[in-house]
Amino acid sequence: MKDIRVGTVMMESYVKETPQNIQKIHKFVEIASSSDIQILCFPEMNISGYCNRDEIIDIAEYIPGPSTEQLMTFANQYQMTIIAGLPEKDLNGNYYITQLVVSPFEKPAFYRKLYLGPPEKKVFSPGRNIPLFNRHGVCFGIQLCYDAHFPELSTQMAHSGVDIIIVPHASPHGTPEKKANSWMRHLPARAYDNSVFVIACNASGKNCAGLTFPGVSLGFDPSGNLLKKLNTNHPLINIYDLKSSDLDHVRGHKMRYFFPNRRKDITFP
Repeated sequence: MKDIRVGTVMMESYVKETPQNIQKIHKFVEIASSSDIQILCFPEMNISGYCNRDEIIDIAEYIPGPSTEQLMTFANQYQMTIIAGLPEKDLNGNYYITQLVVSPFEKPAFYRKLYLGPPEKKVFSPGRNIPLFNRHGVCFGIQLCYDAHFPELSTQMAHSGVDIIIVPHASPHGTPEKKANSWMRHLPARAYDNSVFVIACNASGKNCAGLTFPGVSLGFDPSGNLLKKLNTNHPLINIYDLKSSDLDHVRGHKMRYFFPNRRKDITFP
């Protein structure tokens, strides 16, 4: 991979206020461009505001759709990859929790959440694919919130060649400190076990539909070391400078890089 600067946004999004949320996205993208950020990640369903009730399907969008087109305009204008979330509908009447990946002058791509939280299963369908995204000289995958609790997903992404796993959340309740402590239990392991960078961010503030989000942004290097932690529920951008040398430090060492030594011939009763 190449060295890259990634930004994460802890953003407050109001449910069913898509035009207002898009305006906020534009402001954050503009700010990020002045810091030479190449990939900017927003929280889960930040375009629509997070909601796991039936009412959210009223504003679900096709891809491409109006929000996709607006983000493409921003990506082209600021020469930046933007990762942002919304409820998606398809032509068969299914609804997904989806994270868009829009990059300058490229066809928009997306990831559909694979592991739905129990309350989400009443409204949404699970995704079935693990797409990888090659942008700016790096390969990354996306997991959405509840996805990160299933280690095999990170293993499959590492097996497919990702350098970075980006984890947008819409995880409510608790203080920023409690949320950060919760993430510190499992996200370092995803980085360490798979020798990848892991970058996570969460929604912040109220969604005006009964939920409050504590924010928080964390990043880990391929050794599982904490790169940066921002415990706050204020709307902010957190910047991570990811270095190829940190990846080489692990993957270039026969004892530090566990992944090539995984056995495929083991059977279980």
